[in-house]
Amino acid sequence: MKKIAVLGYGNIGSGVVEVIRRNQDIIAKRVGEAVEVKYVLDLRDFPGDPMEHKVVHDIGTIVNDPEIEIICETMGGNEPAFTFSKKALEQGKSVCTSNKELVANHGPELLELAAKNHCNYMFEASVGGGIPIIRPMNTALAPEKMEAITGILNGTTNYMLTEMEQKGTAYEDVLRQAQELGYAERNPEADVEGYDAGRKIAILCSLMAGKNVKYEDVYTEGITKLTAADFKYANKLNMSIKLLAMGKLAGADENGEETYVAMVAPCMLAASHPLSTVNEVFNAIFVKGNLLGETMYYGKGAGKLPTASAVVSDVIDCARHKGETMPCLWKNENVKMADMMDTRKRFFFRIKLEDAAKAADLFGSLARVDAGVTGECGYLTEMMTERTFAEKQKEVAMLGRIRVEA
Repeated sequence: MKKIAVLGYGNIGSGVVEVIRRNQDIIAKRVGEAVEVKYVLDLRDFPGDPMEHKVVHDIGTIVNDPEIEIICETMGGNEPAFTFSKKALEQGKSVCTSNKELVANHGPELLELAAKNHCNYMFEASVGGGIPIIRPMNTALAPEKMEAITGILNGTTNYMLTEMEQKGTAYEDVLRQAQELGYAERNPEADVEGYDAGRKIAILCSLMAGKNVKYEDVYTEGITKLTAADFKYANKLNMSIKLLAMGKLAGADENGEETYVAMVAPCMLAASHPLSTVNEVFNAIFVKGNLLGETMYYGKGAGKLPTASAVVSDVIDCARHKGETMPCLWKNENVKMADMMDTRKRFFFRIKLEDAAKAADLFGSLARVDAGVTGECGYLTEMMTERTFAEKQKEVAMLGRIRVEA
């Protein structure tokens, strides 16, 4: 019997216990023997809970127990999760995590430590909740030169944008609604400002590049400036607005070293784009390989049981490969980032009617969009660099602007 421990008995940690309990027979068949949760680490006690007698408060109890082979880290945050994960890996115990912050901050270091101690650091649940994406990138897409990843990676903001698009709900109202439904935290900053998606695309871009992409280097823009008027224009253009996380191979520098760009920002998507119909709390990830072309992974990007299922899938892999480190190409070396301002896109912007002539002089060729919004109009630009648009934006007062993805 495989004995495991769970660090953190919150939403995801209790979900891991539930997944193992409810699917214990199929998990045992996959592993070749039963899997049992021996310990749950938490600061709290849980009187009356079925796991009450397995709760411990000292990480030493777990890392010093030779019966424990695998640890599920579902605490969240950087510390003490980082320290606890290191202690476990140093003892040759595999760690399976849902902690995107920790993976984004210390992923390559922990992967190196796992390899040194002949165990595994697994993080399928850190991106996309229950959507399989880390494992496909490491296995099914291993022959590919991955060139670009584009995804809807935050269920909270996708729910909010869906409500704003389909029902015309104002940003403040839809945020309050998301909080009441439990989709958004009391402090929603990580979601609505794009930080959560930024950490996730940093992880995916690191796997694409094989080197570390620091999430601080991901240009990040949230949804807080979007208004109902933006969606009226998008509807007129037969487009949707999504918060996209994007990473791509930008080219090579003068020494032939590959460079990458990564960003999170609201974008208008044509109705024909596969991501345009990803609504509510669902996530989707679009990966482009040099030979395979485009593949998409879709499903519930968050939630207790979908995320916990992804953690347990890593547990099964670790149990099958005891003493063996599974390959994960993510060197502890920072990738060279290209200047995001050199990337080319089309842009949509809104201005007051009295500034229309000035905008035409500045931008030259523009496609005007009339969505019936009083006192203003919208325009679509030709392809141009971020730098060129930013320079022109300084010359005319814009009511809003959104990038346009093909």
